[in-house]
Amino acid sequence: MTTPLRVLVHGGGIGGLTLATALAGRGHHVDVAELREQLEALGVGIIQPSNALHVMREIGVLDDCLSVGFEWEVLTICDPAGATLATIPQPRMGDAPSNNGIPRPALARVLADAAVEAGATIRFGTTIDTLTEDADGVRVALTDGHSARYDLVVGFDGIGSPLRRHLYGEKYAPEYTGFANWRVTLPRSPEVQGVLMSSGNLAAKALLTPISTEQMYLGSVFAEAEDFRPDPERAHEQLRERLAGFGGPIAEALAQITDPAAVVYSRISQVTVEEPWHVGRIVLAGDAAHASTPHLAQGAAMAVEDALVLAQSLDAADTVPAALAAWEERRRPRAMWVQALSRAILRQETGTATTPEEDELLKVGVPGAAHVLVQPY
Repeated sequence: MTTPLRVLVHGGGIGGLTLATALAGRGHHVDVAELREQLEALGVGIIQPSNALHVMREIGVLDDCLSVGFEWEVLTICDPAGATLATIPQPRMGDAPSNNGIPRPALARVLADAAVEAGATIRFGTTIDTLTEDADGVRVALTDGHSARYDLVVGFDGIGSPLRRHLYGEKYAPEYTGFANWRVTLPRSPEVQGVLMSSGNLAAKALLTPISTEQMYLGSVFAEAEDFRPDPERAHEQLRERLAGFGGPIAEALAQITDPAAVVYSRISQVTVEEPWHVGRIVLAGDAAHASTPHLAQGAAMAVEDALVLAQSLDAADTVPAALAAWEERRRPRAMWVQALSRAILRQETGTATTPEEDELLKVGVPGAAHVLVQPY
């Protein structure tokens, strides 16, 4: 498509800013509507696996990500006492590194700077007030008073997506899996040179993930009641209680946690939009369309893949509707496979019954999945 488009990206998270950078760099006019007043409050760190880093290379920010993160190539598996059971080399996509741990606020700054430098406008503290669709575009009024007509509106607006509700009501509301993630950022221990996963006979696993030369985070998943919330005064103690059977590096990390406010607790939910991800000129992407559990560390990777492939599809097609159809045809099978396998791994690791279909998926295993995911998307 050679004619520049006017595009509204609803949501300034990882996927939305990646898309804004990719499209603005191609000469399209891009506005990003972000409800938050700033991009700093984004939780702990994440893993950028090789397929995500390949996207970062494509939009020109790979070196920036690596400079503020922690590059690693080997996954270490330990028993609950901390003794090493296996070291597993991680695959690469092309010449992209194997993995990079990175603080979410640092990644947000890298992507926001890149989007603005490419020519996108980020409108903080605003969201969609009204939108009116027709065959050729969407008239949008934002809550900050801005109003414009767009050729395309993209919902990178997260698991609670307002645009998904606009298209489908509450039909695809997030489904709580019964499990929640406990995470806390800590000073990086020198021996943590890559993800260290401790598991065994205990009904839990714990991970240490380096996210910079100075920082790592401790994470663990537990079954939790849907209405459970950590005690604000003793969240760190509640986490210690859940991981009391671990020794070695996990126990050493737990001993460093003294502030209950440092513990980040998030319920793990899933979204599966079974109907088309695009209706007219409105499209859902990332967690708005296919939120997964974190067990393959691919949530953000799927979002940035969505973004890059959408930009490529707009390059290749003659019309916006044709581009959206081609984009979804490419993205849906891969994203749904990641979601299904991630959910199956969660059930397997927590002793929950799996379906025959999930048992088939689990034959791939996490190492096998890593090799699949460094194939072209």
